[in-house]
Amino acid sequence: MDPTEILITIRKIVRSINLESKKIQKEYGVSIPQILCLSYLHASKNYQSTQGEIRKFLNLNSSTTSGIIDRLESKSYLVRLPKQGDRRVVNIALSSKGADLLKRIPPLMHDRLTSKLTTLPNIELQQIQDNLQTLVSLLDIENVEASPMITIEEPINPNKPEKN
Repeated sequence: MDPTEILITIRKIVRSINLESKKIQKEYGVSIPQILCLSYLHASKNYQSTQGEIRKFLNLNSSTTSGIIDRLESKSYLVRLPKQGDRRVVNIALSSKGADLLKRIPPLMHDRLTSKLTTLPNIELQQIQDNLQTLVSLLDIENVEASPMITIEEPINPNKPEKN
């Protein structure tokens, strides 16, 4: 088999992620990490969380997470609420406008893939994992941190964050 076919397959995956991201941004005015932030809040107790918890979930640095939250707040998709009893702590809460946006956005590629992967037998899942791990080793990217979701908007260089 020609290794070029493997590279083409990887490019298809990366391009599909990129196209989904651009489509969501164009149609809904939000980035994939912004959607993930809103989804995290939607799944959180009382639709609230702290910025630190959101940062950990998104696996992004503090300034990038802060930018995501700022942009969502400026669009009224979430609000900042001082924590009762400790005004030094601010909770980030999903607004009704943010919840409405989540209802309109179609399932992301990550969700569709997760759903399909759960239908595969464990032996096939293990083969996929082993093959992907081989690619990670060949690319010497074992130490690269990964987001919990499929997205391309993460900073490539952790010392120079990209804007979302």
